[in-house]
Amino acid sequence: MIHVARTGGRPRRSAVWAAAVVATAVLGGCSGGDGGERPSDDDRSPSSAPASKEPQGAPSSAPRTIPSVHDFDPGTGPGWKPGDRTRIVADPKGPLADEARMLAGELKAEVAAPPARAGDVELAIRTGQRGGAEGYRLSTGDNRVTITGSADAGVFYGTRTLVQSLRSGGKVPEGVVDDSPDRPQRGFQLDIARKHYTPDWIEARLRQMADLKLNQLGLHFSDDQGFRIESTSHPEVVSKEHITKAELRRILDLAEQLHITVIPEIDSPGHLGAVIAAHPSLQLKSASGTPAQGAVDITNPQAARIVDDLLREYAGVFPGRYMHIGADEYLALMASDPEATYPQLAAAARAKYGSKARVQDLATAWLNDRASFVRGQGKRPKAWNDGFFSGGVVHPDKGIEVEYWTGKESGERQPAEYLSEGRTVVNLNDEYLYYVLGEPNQFTYPTGERIYKEWTPSVLRGNTALSSSATGPGKVPGGRFAVWSDIADAQTQDQVAKGIRLPLAAVAQKLWDPGRPPLSWPDFTALANKLGPVAGFTP
Repeated sequence: MIHVARTGGRPRRSAVWAAAVVATAVLGGCSGGDGGERPSDDDRSPSSAPASKEPQGAPSSAPRTIPSVHDFDPGTGPGWKPGDRTRIVADPKGPLADEARMLAGELKAEVAAPPARAGDVELAIRTGQRGGAEGYRLSTGDNRVTITGSADAGVFYGTRTLVQSLRSGGKVPEGVVDDSPDRPQRGFQLDIARKHYTPDWIEARLRQMADLKLNQLGLHFSDDQGFRIESTSHPEVVSKEHITKAELRRILDLAEQLHITVIPEIDSPGHLGAVIAAHPSLQLKSASGTPAQGAVDITNPQAARIVDDLLREYAGVFPGRYMHIGADEYLALMASDPEATYPQLAAAARAKYGSKARVQDLATAWLNDRASFVRGQGKRPKAWNDGFFSGGVVHPDKGIEVEYWTGKESGERQPAEYLSEGRTVVNLNDEYLYYVLGEPNQFTYPTGERIYKEWTPSVLRGNTALSSSATGPGKVPGGRFAVWSDIADAQTQDQVAKGIRLPLAAVAQKLWDPGRPPLSWPDFTALANKLGPVAGFTP
């Protein structure tokens, strides 16, 4: 047996996308603009995969998938592979209708109502089944496969295991898989503000993520260099190259189909250069009159009004439970003496919060106000760790999830401090998980091998792991691999897709199961290359 499964979860989504189109793109190796060579013989469709040479009486080996399955109880039969009469069996009016249609498209099979017969794949909800909303059981025997879970997300992940098993070994091995993720938040962060990515490219990444059982896409779409999603509340801030609302709806529909929550980020009070370009009166300036790049003057009520307008608008567009409010790198707080450099902010802080208040207290109040606002819109707020300050008279809201990315910021704080305060901390450790285009500021492109061998959710800062008791799933619910487009032209979309393929696969493995992986790195790489077209990418 492989190690014991743990639980995870995700909110229920609506059924809204043309699954057959999605499915065809997934197994067909749709690159969404990635480019790449034609598939090799190892990348053919499941229906043409060769039968295994394994003797029928020998115990089966576990399915070869990324991420690897937790528990496998082997059988001794021949396993299962699709045939001409294979059907995907599920209640056509039930919660798994979408999953059935998608799998049917991938296997070139028909969808049918129960009961199942020999050769079929049956999908079913089993209320109370262990493993949480994202757990599943995949049972293979008597020339049929049954995939069950307590919710549709788990059954969907079971179908990903089935498809990968066909790709990697030509069949689904005889036996029973019990599988569920260690961490409930498993994702990819994409900076589309500094670099415009096409909707097709983003959709290809969603398919790649789904096959890796990743469930969150963070979209950073507002920064100094651009504002990249159409706005009706403030169209004047939108960049020429942007994603329209219609394109965004298509992306969001696909994400929900694939059980992926998209997290919008409108960073403030820094990183607002695109907004300031349209509203120059919001610009923060020092005592000497020097503009602070991307920073708004948080004593100006109009700054809060515009930011809240945008937060309200996109809270109504993105259906997920989270909203990211940024809070990082506010230049007023990166000065050696914020009070002397920005005396107007210091005076406002003292006037509002008392004689001991500082600029950081005014910024913390801004953070808390934005968090309260998005909660009023039905969202749970997230913010970057360098927006949380200690020792002030105003304290950061305890309900904001901390997204820990760096220990290099001004007033740096160790991850343990946030955890000891009872805060939830999500891992975006820039030492391992930051793919920064052009490699500025001493960044280097991360490698999948280093992530695979060294990183876990407990490695929040640098390369040192905190104790597992301090960083369990309830305290560090997961992490995201991030692409930042600092030097936008340093790589094309195709190059980014190729560069992140193995790192993203390694992160998926370590978030599903932080323990020692069952495969060596060379074997993992070979498997990832073989499964490439399943993830919407042809190596």
